[in-house]
Amino acid sequence: MKHSEPYLAAVEIVRKLRDAGFQALWAGGCVRDLLLQKEPKDYDVATNALPEEVRTLFGKRRTLAVGASFGVIIVRGHQPDCDVEIATFRSEGPYLDGRRPEHVKFTTAEEDAQRRDFTINGMFYDPINDSLFDYVGGKADLNQHIIRAIGNPLERMQEDKLRLLRAIRFAATLHFQLEESTRQAVQTMADQINVVSPERIADELRKMLIHPARSQAIALVQETGLLKQVLPELAPLWESAGNRSLWLQTLDRLKLVSTHSFETAFATLLLDLPASGADQRLDEIYEICKRLRFSNHSLNLVHWLVQQRHSLEHAPAMKLSRLKRLLAHEDCPQLFELIAADLSSRKQPLDDLEFCRQYRDHTPREVLNPPPLISGNDLLDLGIKSGPQFKHLLTQVQDAQLEELIHTQDEAFALLSQILQK
Repeated sequence: MKHSEPYLAAVEIVRKLRDAGFQALWAGGCVRDLLLQKEPKDYDVATNALPEEVRTLFGKRRTLAVGASFGVIIVRGHQPDCDVEIATFRSEGPYLDGRRPEHVKFTTAEEDAQRRDFTINGMFYDPINDSLFDYVGGKADLNQHIIRAIGNPLERMQEDKLRLLRAIRFAATLHFQLEESTRQAVQTMADQINVVSPERIADELRKMLIHPARSQAIALVQETGLLKQVLPELAPLWESAGNRSLWLQTLDRLKLVSTHSFETAFATLLLDLPASGADQRLDEIYEICKRLRFSNHSLNLVHWLVQQRHSLEHAPAMKLSRLKRLLAHEDCPQLFELIAADLSSRKQPLDDLEFCRQYRDHTPREVLNPPPLISGNDLLDLGIKSGPQFKHLLTQVQDAQLEELIHTQDEAFALLSQILQK
């Protein structure tokens, strides 16, 4: 059987630790994925070697002490996806801030398993001898498609409140069920989720929304009370009887949207955000994205996608200049994804969207988005002073170019002369 480069790199790390006299096993998510017959995205190694011993064995230049105080060292591979995180077996002290332990104690594999979040993530695997070490019943829960917290669910969630969202994500993306006491713990502690940093919350939302099971994930986040805490602006959709159909339509739209883009999925979620009008909705979406610490790119894209929700309506009758600008936009494919899901969820025809897709696919790029015939420097050369008029003049000339009324620079200057005379 042919194995991937990351797999082989992780095997070699285990082998090297073993040859040096240490215990070493694969741990956590990579073991879960292998048992599910999925290729792990990355490999984590757990060992009884101390952080300094790991650095000495693999060399200071090849290792990064990203969390040495917690026993975590990264060993760099020959390519980025071959980096491996090595963690010393540990037990953890109290989580006084609901995010990280006050201290750790280096210990055994069996004790290390008890500090992990869910049983399906608490197993170890020996890739050299093909042996599974399961101290928490993870394999049984994996076979029964159950997400179960290790030990006392309330204690596990109290330790790191991001686990409230992680439980939902694993249940939805793996198509598993939340074990009842684990679900009750999530519901009981939902109002504490905002102890977690906005960046970590946004990262969990991102992982949910880029997955095809995004609708199931958001439905479960809402049912457990977490969504009201994370996105309270959406709550009137399910709390008001008059809005209930819009909430069901939102879930349907999330199911229908075909995208790998977090921004498109997030915009799809917020399309019917309760507001007194379109402008207020866009203002609230801007504030939500700022609160969750989105990058400027993500914020602007979500904002633009929601703003353009109805922009392709009556496209065949639209002015050519407006149509071409929309279709030449770099994020137009994501707008197509959003509009397709929106129209389908409302049982509306897709004729306008299909017209735009065909027009974009069959129009040469130099026709859809031609280089401007004149520039700001040309206006300066004509003695026109820079100011508000500048942009207006350039837009008028470019409109004529996009409408295919002018084709050469001479024609552009002639049109500019006419505009200035008026």
